[in-house]
Amino acid sequence: MPGHQRTAREAEVWAQLDGVSDPELDEPVTDLQFVTSVTVDAENRVAVAFRLPTYWCAANFSFLMADDMRAAVVALPWVRSVEVRLGEHMYADTINAGLAKGLSFEDTFGAEADGNLDDIRRTFLRKAFQRRQAALIDHLVKAGFALSWIAVVTIAGLKAITFEPEASKLVRRYFERRAVVGPMRDEAFAFIDVDGARLQPETLLVYLRNLRRVGINAEFNSALCKGLLAARFDTDTPFVPPRQRTPATVSSATGCH
Repeated sequence: MPGHQRTAREAEVWAQLDGVSDPELDEPVTDLQFVTSVTVDAENRVAVAFRLPTYWCAANFSFLMADDMRAAVVALPWVRSVEVRLGEHMYADTINAGLAKGLSFEDTFGAEADGNLDDIRRTFLRKAFQRRQAALIDHLVKAGFALSWIAVVTIAGLKAITFEPEASKLVRRYFERRAVVGPMRDEAFAFIDVDGARLQPETLLVYLRNLRRVGINAEFNSALCKGLLAARFDTDTPFVPPRQRTPATVSSATGCH
């Protein structure tokens, strides 16, 4: 494969990884600087290396992120195989071996597996939904939208509004998680709780205060993880993913969470 084509395909892989989030922090693994390298060989086999902030990061979180990365990359039509490798982690050998064989988390860890990975993923998707919902509703309230309107607006109604760029981004991100808690039919209420129930105008402010607690916990964990990563690795030097560098300046650094 010509070098320029390989570089273009590496950029495609990076773009796919941009869509993979840390389940707890709800931030892309690329923005968090977890992914350290992407390579594509002449036969379209992809290798992804990643790190985590601590040596002891929970095995289920670590495996979940690795599995999501693998699924995102293998979705590219030209990819023949994907190797996702975790470095410098207490479970790295076990996780990497399980990934290489295409095993589930439960099959990889056997009796040591703590919880079902799908249940864990759903739990954190619901928390991400709550954080994104709170951010969007807060923005709408500050922009002058009435609580009575927010409680009854449909998905189609919210889509029909032309928002400024910041609000448009909040709407897009909210819709990415809205399907976790209920169908995305045009006539469905845009804002519902995690159990699928519509929100009530008279209790909406109390509901929002409770949601903000979820966000505060996530923001604290995000700051902690970023601080731990910076302490373990040289993140003071601005990180430029290989997709933005020339081949001569690609770093060979690897790391872990």
